[in-house]
Amino acid sequence: MNNKAFISNLAYVTDHSVRDTQVLVNSLVAEMTSLFEEDNSLVVPSFGTFEVKKKLERVLLNPVTGQRMLVPPKLTLTFKSSNTLKERIQKGGEE
Repeated sequence: MNNKAFISNLAYVTDHSVRDTQVLVNSLVAEMTSLFEEDNSLVVPSFGTFEVKKKLERVLLNPVTGQRMLVPPKLTLTFKSSNTLKERIQKGGEE
């Protein structure tokens, strides 16, 4: 599902206009982005946890040339789904 289809679907389900739904989704994404930029995590009950983790500096080996490369540290966004969501997906979305 692409962004346009998602917004249209969400607007239909919530009985809001597509334009209002687009504004709400954009503000949600902007708020989440600013939260992650501050190294905070976000817990959504019955859905999961978004968390910023730091990957340490490491050395990798190029298998073709045999050359060692230093990979700098970086921040990554991770998601861990809740047990409720996992169970619901395993059941095929039925409850």
